[in-house]
Amino acid sequence: MLASGFTDARVSKYLLISIVALSILASITDSKYLFYIQVVPHLWRYKQIWRLLIWQACYTNSTELLFAAMTAYHLRIIERLWGTHKFTSFIFSTLPYTTLLPPLTLALILRPLSLNTLNYLPAGPTPILFALLAQYHAVIPHVYKYRLATSSSTTSPPSGLIFSDKSMTYLLAAQLALSQVPGSLISASVGWCIGYAWRNDILPGAARWRIPSWVLRDKSGGEGYESLRRRLEGESSVAVGAASGVEGRDGERGRQRRTLGTQILDQFRGAF
Repeated sequence: MLASGFTDARVSKYLLISIVALSILASITDSKYLFYIQVVPHLWRYKQIWRLLIWQACYTNSTELLFAAMTAYHLRIIERLWGTHKFTSFIFSTLPYTTLLPPLTLALILRPLSLNTLNYLPAGPTPILFALLAQYHAVIPHVYKYRLATSSSTTSPPSGLIFSDKSMTYLLAAQLALSQVPGSLISASVGWCIGYAWRNDILPGAARWRIPSWVLRDKSGGEGYESLRRRLEGESSVAVGAASGVEGRDGERGRQRRTLGTQILDQFRGAF
């Protein structure tokens, strides 16, 4: 858990690289206008349903890209805890929900309730990151807490704001959620709800589904697990041998402690 970089988190590395690369590519090709969603005119007037499928591909401004990349880097600990197989299965099993629910929630619920004032949904995989953030909040404990004192009084008990080592991750995610209010906040809220729904086994067919193992087959990883297995077997055999040797020596010492009278009695003990 204390490993640095992307050790044992290769899918998190690919996720971060793809977010940055696709965002830069969209900026270079001047195609950023294809990814964000406006209910009117994109969906209702022009029937551009394909935007529902690609709006999470990239971010359209550098601020969101920066905070999303930093948040994704902090969330790599989820992959280390779960393993690559479960982590990848989570992303793909929740992808239909994180892709379709935010724009549909905006178009069918929030826009009518706001009297057609809410209309814009910014591009980017914010729902995926907040679904992961919900898992981070639920399963990763804090290591330490600290207090930022707001008063310098020495007589009264210290007062101030209490933070933990997880606060920086939440701060980065909050910056991402508030970057383009209210659209970014809608994406973040729906993603968080999807994450907790997955955790409580509410999403149909999502919590128990696993990606096929052959998709994530890694030869180097298999060799590593095989070498680890052989090493553990070798250590266990050495431990068993050492334990049997100790028992043998204890038995020999016990036999050496027997007196002559005890040995004579042992010869006749089975005859009666």
